Order: sequence, then structure tokens, then C-alpha cells
Amino acid sequence: MNLLKPAKLLPLTLIALTMLASACGNKPTETAGGTATPKSGATAPAASAAASPAATAAAKQWSKAPDMTIDTNKNYQAEVTTSKGSFTIDLYAKEAPKTVNNFVFLSKEGFYNNVTFHRIIKSFMIQTGDPQGTGMGGPGYKFADELKTTHKYEPGTVAMANSGPNTNGSQFFICSGDDCANLNQMPNYTIFGKVTQEGMATIAKIADTPVEKGGEATPSKPKEKVTINSITIKEK
Repeated sequence: MNLLKPAKLLPLTLIALTMLASACGNKPTETAGGTATPKSGATAPAASAAASPAATAAAKQWSKAPDMTIDTNKNYQAEVTTSKGSFTIDLYAKEAPKTVNNFVFLSKEGFYNNVTFHRIIKSFMIQTGDPQGTGMGGPGYKFADELKTTHKYEPGTVAMANSGPNTNGSQFFICSGDDCANLNQMPNYTIFGKVTQEGMATIAKIADTPVEKGGEATPSKPKEKVTINSITIKEK
């Protein structure tokens, strides 16, 4: 998902994102869905609507979103190890139960192992969660947004990338700079966690990855491969 959405899931979403970009900056999007864009003109985090059969052949796929297995009365953390260091995410199980349940499910299935950060905009966000690394991939299903929250888009915020309303899958982004605050004007991406303060140094390292143009006005295609090695879920 591009930052909030993958860069190819954005047909109608791209149009909306372009308008939004000129109004309030970049947005996270999936090629399958749409996201916002930063001040620099980058598009929102989006996820593609669909990946090609050839591209998704090696990735695990499911026909529907996972059944609810988490206990919303418990606290969940995700310990993420990447090629540039580790960080921990405090997950918001009470405010975004479906989204956290989905993230926990995919993490335990090893879905995110070796997945790249395919979109990076230092002043905005870093996006990952696409097993294809193109902004077009996902788990094979979509699920509803959970937009009612007390949290804001700010550095460290973790939210879903999408290609439009209720098109969440596996792509997500982590706010890495002040431009993410522009998303608060149009909070269309489900916030489901936040990176702990100790882990922000790793987020900064990932955000510092050199990028080049890859299909959008604002350079966001990493010049080097940055991956998630594994995600371990802790329940308290």
C-alpha cells in the first residue's frame, strides 16, 4: 500500500488523492486503494486494488478476513525486526479490533517476513505490507475501516494503507515526519498502533533510505532493499 495506499490500486483513488495532495500534502495509498499525500506533492498511502496472478503466486492468500481471535481486554505489542534495526508497536486492540486482529493474524502466519518497505517519503511516512513489493499486493481479501479513534496522525503512528473506503488488506504505513499531520484533515486511514519512543530511531533510519522516482512526482522508490525480517506478537 502506498504509504496509505499502494501506488497501483489507485484508479479513482488517485484522482481523489491528487486533489487532496494539492490541498493538504502527501497521503498513504495502496495500488489497490488510496491514501493522502505530503506537502511535497507525494500521493497518499494507497494499496493496489488487485495484484496480478503471477505476482501473488508465491504469497499466502486467503478468501476472507480472519475470524476474531484477539481479546480486546488484553494489551498487544508487535516486536518488528528489520534489516535496519528493530522497533516495537503498541497495538490499539480496543479502538481498532478488526485491524489489530488482522495484523496479529498475518504476523503470526509469517506473512510479513521478508516483505520490503516499498514506499518511503522521509517527511511523511514509510509504507510496507505488500509481499510483491509493488504496492499492488495483499492477502487476498479486504475488510472494513475503523476510523473512530482518539489518536492522530503524527510521527510513530501506524495506520492501514488502502485503495478507498473499506479496502484494507495487509499494507500499512508508519508516520515518519511532520507532513503526516496533513492526514488529520482527511482521516481516511485506520490507525491501529504507535511505535514506542525507543523504536523511532529505527524508523528514522528506514526513512533516511535514498529514494528515486518510481511513477509519482515525489521520489519514494527505495534505491536499496529494506525489509521486515520478522514480527513477534506479545500479549499481556
